[in-house]
Amino acid sequence: MAEHEGLEFGKSDFVLLDEVNMEHFMENLKLRFEKGRIYTFIGEVVVSVNPYREMNVYGKEAIAAYRGRELYENPPHLYAVADAAYKAMKRRAKDTCIVISGESGAGKTEASKYIMQYIAAITNPSQREEVESVKNVLLKSNCVLEAFGNAKTNRNDNSSRFGKYMDINFSFSGDPTGGHINNYLLEKSRVVHQQAGERNFHSFYQLLGGGPQSLLESFHLQGDPALYTYTKEGAGCSTATSDLSSHRAVRTALKVIGFSENEIESIYKVLAAILLLGNVGFRTDEESVLVEGEGEAVDHIAQLTSTPAEGVAKGLLFRTVATGGGDVIEKAHTEQEACFGRDAFAKALYERLFGWIIGRINTVIEVKGYNPMLHGKNTVIGVLDIYGFEIFDNNSFEQFCINYCNEKLQQLFIELILGQEQEEYQREGVAWLHIEYFNNQIIVDLVEQAHKGIISILDEACLTGGRVTDTVCLGSMSTRLAQHPHYTDRQLTPNDKTMDFQKHFRIRHYAGDVTYSVEGFLDKNKDLLFQDFKRLMFNSTNPVLTEMWPDGGLSIMEVTKRPMTAASLFKNSIVALVENLACKEPYYVRCVKPNEMKSPLLLDEARCRHQVAYLGLLENVRVRRAGFAYRQAYNRFLQRYKMTCEYTWPNHLMATDREAVEAIVTGHGFQDDVAYGNTKLFVRSPRSLFCLEQERAALIPILVLFLQKVWRGALARMRCRRLRAIYAIMGCYRRHKLKTHFLEVERRLVNARNMADYGRGVEWPHPPAALAQFHDITVTLHRRWWARQVVKNIPPSEMTEVRAKVAALRSLSGARKTWGVGRPWERDYLANARDCPLTCSSFLRVSKELRTKDQFGLILFSGLCRMVNWFNNTTDRAVLITDRHVYKLEPKKQFRILKITPLDQLTGLSLTSGADQTVALHTSSQDDILLYLQSGELWPGQDRAGELVGNLVDYFARVKQVPFPVKVCSTVQFHKRGKQKSVTVETRAGQTIAQFKKSKQGFVLLLPAD
Repeated sequence: MAEHEGLEFGKSDFVLLDEVNMEHFMENLKLRFEKGRIYTFIGEVVVSVNPYREMNVYGKEAIAAYRGRELYENPPHLYAVADAAYKAMKRRAKDTCIVISGESGAGKTEASKYIMQYIAAITNPSQREEVESVKNVLLKSNCVLEAFGNAKTNRNDNSSRFGKYMDINFSFSGDPTGGHINNYLLEKSRVVHQQAGERNFHSFYQLLGGGPQSLLESFHLQGDPALYTYTKEGAGCSTATSDLSSHRAVRTALKVIGFSENEIESIYKVLAAILLLGNVGFRTDEESVLVEGEGEAVDHIAQLTSTPAEGVAKGLLFRTVATGGGDVIEKAHTEQEACFGRDAFAKALYERLFGWIIGRINTVIEVKGYNPMLHGKNTVIGVLDIYGFEIFDNNSFEQFCINYCNEKLQQLFIELILGQEQEEYQREGVAWLHIEYFNNQIIVDLVEQAHKGIISILDEACLTGGRVTDTVCLGSMSTRLAQHPHYTDRQLTPNDKTMDFQKHFRIRHYAGDVTYSVEGFLDKNKDLLFQDFKRLMFNSTNPVLTEMWPDGGLSIMEVTKRPMTAASLFKNSIVALVENLACKEPYYVRCVKPNEMKSPLLLDEARCRHQVAYLGLLENVRVRRAGFAYRQAYNRFLQRYKMTCEYTWPNHLMATDREAVEAIVTGHGFQDDVAYGNTKLFVRSPRSLFCLEQERAALIPILVLFLQKVWRGALARMRCRRLRAIYAIMGCYRRHKLKTHFLEVERRLVNARNMADYGRGVEWPHPPAALAQFHDITVTLHRRWWARQVVKNIPPSEMTEVRAKVAALRSLSGARKTWGVGRPWERDYLANARDCPLTCSSFLRVSKELRTKDQFGLILFSGLCRMVNWFNNTTDRAVLITDRHVYKLEPKKQFRILKITPLDQLTGLSLTSGADQTVALHTSSQDDILLYLQSGELWPGQDRAGELVGNLVDYFARVKQVPFPVKVCSTVQFHKRGKQKSVTVETRAGQTIAQFKKSKQGFVLLLPAD
């Protein structure tokens, strides 16, 4: 029983009514409708009244409120019954189904969509990608099926013109793994004819109203539905949704589902071909029938279907017939036969298209690679959304089949909810007051009974040779069904002027009397389509059309079995559907249409009384009030709840399972709320069951922990014994491997001290995994020993150069192309007679004077260079770097001192990553020294920048014990008189010497192109 709603909203469960009669039922239904409460319970059945407006009760908050809760914990809602079906499926691993019933316009399609959205929202909490993909396809399929299977009728703007049953497969963990869609009796006659005020299927208007102009032109269409015979009846009808936005939504949904662009284009080509086919007219010219006009429409149809134009024209005007002697003849159509063939072809095209779309969706969502042994039991929730009971001004073959389907579903409801429940109480010996109800089995037999029912009579008429008309068939029904209490026609009741002679018959359905017009019954039952059209479509160059018409591949001479009639096919599919539903645990949503004006404020009592009566809702309330909410076999009840009682856990010692169940019930104080049957326990109130479930849910973690503890202990002991054995084996093997490795290393390096390269060229053996780190350390120690042996042989005079090269290696390795490592480093090039033969004597004199004056002890570097003067011109200069100062000298004027910078002011050095000799010495005064080093006659063209870097880095690290930053980059950044500048390097043809040229950012160093 539902809670959390005030009395001002009426009773949220009809079971709580003070008196169970039609007046009190309608009073409560009307009050809740007026208060905006469109859902009401009858136990576990939800009664839904179409509100004809948007309701703010379907968001994420509502989903969270109903998720995992019991039925009576929240107000009535579709989410409550969806959650109950999901919990039953997941808890008991039992297949369930949700049957949504009611007449056309009662809100069945919307209810099924909300149920699907709820199931999608509460599953896959871990957001697994493959599960999300299945959910998206299941949800998007609704959009596609509505477009191609729904239409506006006089009673409903979005009426389902086909029946849909969707099975959703769930894994053991409760996540959707796939599904399957079955469709029943598409109303294909709507393609060629609609009643006044109604529209063709949505898909046609969405294409014309929402398709881009370029697409319509390529299909030879215009955007006005009034221009086409098959859509002009509904051209002026308005709907609540925009055809433009719907068309976009459908195309998006098709892509999400997995249709390719070629397949989507083929779908709309078929729609366009059907529209053009409806505009094909015929005229009689003497004895032959011709296509009206110049045959332009035929050419367009041929283009859209990828078939030859002459083949289309021939199929419309002629029929190929195989004679008994093996000959093939062509029989020309009369004008009437040509029109019939055209319409039959259009209907078949749409029916095959619709079936192919559903088949493609099923291919995408079918469960793939599921192994119950690996993944657990695969359970199912079925959702049935099928056309409601229909009574129109003119009821034809389609309404006859639809109403028969509703009779079968009502029979299932009666059997499961009313009949079987009462039979079970009697069988179990539970005290029970029998409730009378109407069993519509007599009406079902009137339609489907073998050799006597209406379908059998129709099939006989279709199979009988000669010219059997609809009128003759009606006469046969009148003769054979004259004594049936639920059948009549004008011949049997001559005084009933609401029916016409030789035209109408009436069936007294559970939902009311329906008068059917027999005109067209036989043609629709035969569902005749000339084989020429099937062969034409099968031979299309479009593979999608070929796939839709596999039966077109039969040879004209092949003798095929006479196909079943439409009524028999539909009957067989509905019988299979009912059998499928009967083997599942059912949950019901009973939809009620409040009025015919689609008003959100009006509730037509007379109309609602009629629906309440034929849906059997009052009988449902009576059965529910007198019955029990839950029943279960003693052994299964005991298996589920035995842990809640100390006398039954882990195993009871009583004589029977019934005694053990009584101990559980008595222990919880529920003895007044249950009844004991012969084999089952019956629980009246869901609250009692909920209390048991709560206690069980609290105990399960404790039991799981206990079982885990015991099992983990056993596993740990097994693992411990196994590990001990493993470690013993591993210890022996590891010692063997270690010993083998050490012996091999000793063998290879035993004479390393006597080798020329001290064993550097010896290949070390690959170590065992346990010695990997030790091996690396050993190799490192050997390399250091090798280096020590090599260094011992280096003369002390060369150690300064070695240290400088090591410092340069650390600073420049991998950052600069060349840095002069392969040649001797002279340091003081200005004093070297081989490098500067003409100026070395002058420099030696100046150097001696500076050593005396400035007291420096070591020359770090000296050499010729090119620098930028005060006027930003490039001039030849010399640089002398000592352990105290950096001197800028004028080589052409006896090495006159131009500038002295203390060495302590140097903060770093920058040079390029190329082969040029640009160096910027950074100073703390932000007046950096930019120079381009030049080579002398000793090793011309060799790199000297690396030598300068190595000497400075080594000196600062070894003597001053501070790091000297070195930056290698493509563009050198430096400061000149406090302003930041940059130097880029370019090569130029015709340039003979290095030259700095002023630029916006600083300078460009121009180098010879060679």
